[in-house]
Amino acid sequence: MGHGHDHDHQVTATGRHRAALAGALAVSVVIFAVEVVGALVTGSLALFADAGHVLADAGGVALALGATVLAARPATGRRAFGWARAEILAAAVNGLVLAGMSVYVFVEGVRRLIEPSEVEPGGMALFGVIGLAGNLVGVALLWRARNASLNMRGAFLEVATDAATSVGVIVAAGVIAATDFTRADAIVSVLIGLIIAPRAVRLLREAVNVLLEATPAGIDLDQLRGHITDLEHVLDVHDLHVHAVTSGLPVLTAHVVVRDECFQDGRAPRLLDALQACVAGHFDVAHSTFQLEPAGHTDHEHPSHP
Repeated sequence: MGHGHDHDHQVTATGRHRAALAGALAVSVVIFAVEVVGALVTGSLALFADAGHVLADAGGVALALGATVLAARPATGRRAFGWARAEILAAAVNGLVLAGMSVYVFVEGVRRLIEPSEVEPGGMALFGVIGLAGNLVGVALLWRARNASLNMRGAFLEVATDAATSVGVIVAAGVIAATDFTRADAIVSVLIGLIIAPRAVRLLREAVNVLLEATPAGIDLDQLRGHITDLEHVLDVHDLHVHAVTSGLPVLTAHVVVRDECFQDGRAPRLLDALQACVAGHFDVAHSTFQLEPAGHTDHEHPSHP
């Protein structure tokens, strides 16, 4: 016997903040264009690297925005949760782009340390300030939604990192203007690569965990099992699985062994309601499916997980 709720999967965590994503994307595109012009005018590698980073981030935000459109498509017979997982695929691609950019910026920065080139610090500082101002607008747009989903977190981290790297560009320009130490430009480029890398790894790890259907962070299966078995008339639970279809959409399935009389005295429906309320209240799992079984049923099931 199973039980579950019908849920609207058409509005995902990222989809609720589509307007903020669109605004951040527009800002990123403008910053990219300005910084490319600035890099060409000043010869600054750090400014060019920052522009490339902004472009990668704009692509990531565009992926996240496009994923919300796919995720809003309704469920079908072939795709029971619609296209909700498209958001996680976008987050994985986003992480890969960030990782690639960090490697590129680091390698190019090292090359410029060995072979420094001339940089015009005044223009470099000017375009760095413009980039910082634009990135701060993007940070403001995404601030309230930054923890809504993996995609929103990824988009916010990218824009915030852009703001930090813009500060680095401005500092490097000041050092060059004061000391004529042009390697400051390359040093900042290397630092940009080092700043991007751990954030990319973190985003990739979380996206891969969802794709591999790992137990979502914050859910302890032993505690969950304990809460279920503590319910009256529940004897045991097995085949207990929790995974996330997409960020903010955990799904639980379990086989619950109950006393035989529950199937005879009409108590089973009330027990299903209690199980549903238990996992929703203690673990914020709203979509769950339970199979109620009498005590002897496991003897003729296929081998199950604990």
